[in-house]
Amino acid sequence: MKTLFCLSLMLPVLMVPAMALAAADAPASPQPSDVDRARLERGQKQVASLWRAEDGSEADRKKLVAEEFVATGAPLDGVFARFEEVLEQLRGHFLEMSRALQRHVALDLGPVTSLDKRMGEYDPSAHLNDDLFANKIAFVALANFPLTTLAERLSDGDKWSRRQWAEARLAEAFERRIPAAVQARRNAAEAAANLYIAEYNILMHHLIDGASGARPFPRGMRLISHWNLRDELKADYAVKDGLVKQKMIAAVMQRIVEQSIPKIVINNATVDWDPFTNKVTPSPAAEIEEGTPPAKIDPAREPDTRYRVLLDDFAAERAIDPYTPTTPTTMARGFDHDREIPEARFVAMMDEVLTSPLAPRLAALIRKRLGRPLEPFDLWYDGFRSRAKHPEAELDALTRKRYPTAQAYKNDIPRLLVGLGFSPERAKFFASHIVVDPSRGAGHALESERRGDDPHLRTRIEAGGMNYKGYNIAVHEMGHNVEQICSLYLVDHTLLRGVPNTAFTEALAFVFQARDIELLGLGKPDARSEHLRALSDYWQTFEIAGVALVDLAVWHWMYAHPKATPAELRAATVQISKDTWNKYYAPVFGGTAGVRDSLLLGIYSHMIDAFLYLPDYPVGHLIAAQIEEHMRAHGPLGKEFERMASFGQVTPDLWMKNATGEPVSPKALLRTAETALKEIRD
Repeated sequence: MKTLFCLSLMLPVLMVPAMALAAADAPASPQPSDVDRARLERGQKQVASLWRAEDGSEADRKKLVAEEFVATGAPLDGVFARFEEVLEQLRGHFLEMSRALQRHVALDLGPVTSLDKRMGEYDPSAHLNDDLFANKIAFVALANFPLTTLAERLSDGDKWSRRQWAEARLAEAFERRIPAAVQARRNAAEAAANLYIAEYNILMHHLIDGASGARPFPRGMRLISHWNLRDELKADYAVKDGLVKQKMIAAVMQRIVEQSIPKIVINNATVDWDPFTNKVTPSPAAEIEEGTPPAKIDPAREPDTRYRVLLDDFAAERAIDPYTPTTPTTMARGFDHDREIPEARFVAMMDEVLTSPLAPRLAALIRKRLGRPLEPFDLWYDGFRSRAKHPEAELDALTRKRYPTAQAYKNDIPRLLVGLGFSPERAKFFASHIVVDPSRGAGHALESERRGDDPHLRTRIEAGGMNYKGYNIAVHEMGHNVEQICSLYLVDHTLLRGVPNTAFTEALAFVFQARDIELLGLGKPDARSEHLRALSDYWQTFEIAGVALVDLAVWHWMYAHPKATPAELRAATVQISKDTWNKYYAPVFGGTAGVRDSLLLGIYSHMIDAFLYLPDYPVGHLIAAQIEEHMRAHGPLGKEFERMASFGQVTPDLWMKNATGEPVSPKALLRTAETALKEIRD
């Protein structure tokens, strides 16, 4: 790590030691102001709180603070500017190195080798935090800039200047001292979980209805769990035999959650599987798309691998707990630190969505539209969206023709952004900074952390081109990318790069994704379609709110049972999924025996590979509803999107007040859906 030690030599050059003793032949140092006395006292405490024996003696600590503390004004401005410059470069270049190391694991570039896995698990920045403390750069920051509490940020943040906010985020970068080995363990667990999920595909042509012998799904359809399974289920509302397919997908999902799925059917195109009876048989030679049939069919279930991976995640997170004493659990870090939304407030907002009288009224409308009693999988009812008018095959044909390669989508980004309301010049600017990659998994947006590097849009592109599912994900990820460019290139301080938390970038991506059909040239929304979209938005939030509560409850259970086995975690997750379903959903879906005890809330892959990520989605929907309501009154979308996304990483309510005038809440979602429900009766 030679570069880091060079930085330790370079950084103090800009630091004027205003509090140090003057040289004998120099004039006496000016006395510190009251402001600087208070700053110095705070800096001494902050440094002491993270100082360890290996850093030196108490005298060494006091000497460092005396030498490195600088006065308010030009000296402090110089230190601030140098930190802002260097941290952008460190974070940015380390991210680029990680991206290169993970390339063959994350992208669809052929089989993943053992070397690829090792490289994907390696984190070149694992020692960065250790090094910055070892060479005392971190202590220089702590001596000069304030560590703030969540309570202070929530109560006083609206009165802070932009510089004050940037200083708070600068100090926050050094508020934790997690050993490199501990951080590396977490990164390795995350990489292993990501790979497990990325390769969890179901070959749909090989699903058999044992009673009839039918194969409802076309040859070559390879769906990753859970994203593609869910999206295929949604798409099947638009086709004649959709109910048959939906029941089969729901059965697959249940098998995955309860781990009764035969291991041999995962990512295997040589065996047939009846998910209702769980019987596995060899595929006829004429039906095999790829691979060689096994010599013997092993019907053994997946051996709780899903929950072993989750326990590995938990163990890696628990190892971090002692080093974050103010947020000593994954839940505390996720809500108080990362989201800056207290867990109790999050749960209250989800309960408000889930217990709204809108839910049973909307369920009755869905039941009327379907002409049948609701099934648990109708949690993903998609008939309100404009895409429901178009069969999936029609959409697939259109997107495959338009986007045969990742480069084809890249070339079309300027047109897509103009269609979303950005000026041609801005559309060209954003497009020039987006790299499009073929994803091994469902897709994601990988940000950049320094100006000069570009964010990556990743989506799945099958052999015949990008199908509609891949396109829909690409539009969503493009929303992330544009936000990432705004919040890096257009923000006034790169220390404020980003948005308050993941829910905000999800919300901004939802704004793009909601217009995917319009961007295909299949019609602009009218008043009726806007009302239908509002109903869809509420129903999606209603769905994911319960999923997020399951994710949260499972993490609480793991902390309460730290020695649990994978089998015990499986049983607990199954019970939590049932209990949450029976509390919030069974009454809305009719309360009959057929809709009780569903496990579908436990299917999301994020539970396994994303470390308590799912709460960001429902909060993202609430934020998206607020943004959409504001855009309808203040558009155009492009200009307002840029204004909002370039405000930076302040607290959620402060960001939202700047964006829409109101703090984060379900109110916009609920009032928009209420208005829509009065207008839509068929």
